[in-house]
Amino acid sequence: MLLFVLLGRLALILAVSFPCFAQQADYSQLYRPQYHFSPLRNWTNDPNGLVYFEGEYHLFFQYNPFGDEWGHMSWGHAVSRDLLHWQELPVAIPESDGVMIYTGSTVVDGQNTSGLCTNGPCMVAIYTGQNPKRDSQPGFETQNLAYSNDRGRTWTKYSGNPVLNLNMTDFRDPKVFWSKQAGTWVMVVALPNEHKVLIYHSPDLKHWTKKSEFGPAGATGGQWECPELFELPVEGKRDTRWVLKIGVNPGALQGGSGEQYFIGRFDGVRFTNDNSPATTLWTDYGKDCYCALTFNNLPREQKPVMIGWMNNWQYAAKLPTSPWRGQMTIPRQLSLRQTREGIRLFQKPLEQLESLLEEESGRDPGHSFVLAFSLHAKAGHEVGLKLLSDASYSTEIGYDPAKKVLFVDRTHSGLTNFSKDFPARVEAPLNAEGASISVRVLVDRLSVEVFADDGRVVVTNLVFPPPHANSFESLGGKVPAVIEPVHSIH
Repeated sequence: MLLFVLLGRLALILAVSFPCFAQQADYSQLYRPQYHFSPLRNWTNDPNGLVYFEGEYHLFFQYNPFGDEWGHMSWGHAVSRDLLHWQELPVAIPESDGVMIYTGSTVVDGQNTSGLCTNGPCMVAIYTGQNPKRDSQPGFETQNLAYSNDRGRTWTKYSGNPVLNLNMTDFRDPKVFWSKQAGTWVMVVALPNEHKVLIYHSPDLKHWTKKSEFGPAGATGGQWECPELFELPVEGKRDTRWVLKIGVNPGALQGGSGEQYFIGRFDGVRFTNDNSPATTLWTDYGKDCYCALTFNNLPREQKPVMIGWMNNWQYAAKLPTSPWRGQMTIPRQLSLRQTREGIRLFQKPLEQLESLLEEESGRDPGHSFVLAFSLHAKAGHEVGLKLLSDASYSTEIGYDPAKKVLFVDRTHSGLTNFSKDFPARVEAPLNAEGASISVRVLVDRLSVEVFADDGRVVVTNLVFPPPHANSFESLGGKVPAVIEPVHSIH
C-alpha cells in the first residue's frame, strides 16, 4: 500500500511538472483535431477559468493527469496569443488531499482587492472543491481560491479556503467578474438540484454575501451547472442585455447534457428575465456542446468569445479516441440581435480562423475543412449535403421544408456503436419562409459544427468517420458548395 501511494505521488509530480512526460501528441492520430484544442493525452471535460492577461489567452480545463477517464480532477492549462495556436502547460491546480478541483473561473485582480498580488495585478482562480466522503460525513462542495503572481505559471491555494461553504453536496461552478454597476466582485454559482443560480457579492474575493437568486425557469429536467452571466450590446440599438447561460444535465434538448440561456437585465444585484419562465432557449441544437464559458478581462475592443466542451455526458467516457479523450469547440464570437421572437443570441466562428483557410477547387479536402453552401427552402423535399461520405457512411446536413427544421444526421456517420445514445438525427427550428439559407460548417476530423441563419442556429456534433470517407454528394438536389481546407495549427 505504501509503495502504491508513493508511486501515485510520483505520477502526480510528473503530471504537474511535465504534462508531455510520457508522450508528445501525434497529430496524425486517428480523429485527432487539427484546429480545435485537445490535450496531448488523458481526459478533459469543462473549460475553466477562461481569461486574457498580458497578451495571453488562458484556457484552463477539467483534467485527469492519470488517465483517459474522469477522475482526480485538476485544472489543466494551455495558453495562446490568437485563440487558435495553443501551448499546453503543466497542470495549474492539482487535486490534493482527496479534494478534486472542479469547474470555476479566473479573474485579473488589477487593484489587489484580494491582497494576494505581490507585484502589480495577479490572477485569481475561484473554483469548486469537491470534498470526498469521510467516515460518516457525506461529500460536499465549496468555493475556493488559488492565485498566481507569475502569469499563471505557478499557483498557490489560498490558506483561508474555503471562502464559501453552504455544507451542501451539490453547490458548484462559480463564474466571477467585476461589476461596474455594483462596484464589487459578482459570483454566479449553481444549486444544481434546486435549479437555481445564486448571486453573491464580494469586495475582496474572500468574503461573499448572497444578494439574490434566479430560478427555477426554462429547462429543469436535470441538474443546473456551469452558470455564466455576461453583457452584450443589442446590434442596431443603443441598448444592452445580459445573457444568463446554464448547463442542463441530463434532460437537455437532444438528450444528455446541453445548455440553455436567458435574456434579461442585470442591475448588479438581480437578474430579471425578459421572457416568461416557461420560455426555453438553447445555445446549441446539437448533442455535443456543454459548459461553454466566456473569457474574462478581454481587451475593450474585442468581441466576447466563448468556448465549450465538445462532448455529451451520455457517452463521454466511451469516445473511441486515444491517448486523449475530450476536446473543445471552436472559439465563438457572440452578439445579440432583435428577431421576431425577441432578442436572441448569435454565434460565429472566431474571425482569426480565416487565416488558416486555403482555396480548394477539388472535392477531397481531407477531414479538416470549412464548408459554405446555401439551401433553398422552397424545395418540396429535403435538400442538403452528405459529407465525410463513402459508399456506406456519411453525415447529412440539410433542411426539411415540411417541418421547417435544419437537421444534422449522424446515424450512418461511421463508428457509432460505442453508445446507444450516439446515433442521432438532431433538428433545429429554422423558418426560412421561402428564402435561401446560408450554412457554414466547420469539420475537424471528429467534429461537425454547423452555423445557420447567420449564427442564430448552431449545431455541434461529434462524428467518427472511417479514414477513407472524405467525399461529398448532394442530398435531394444540387447544392453548390465552397470547400476550404484548414491548415493544421500544429
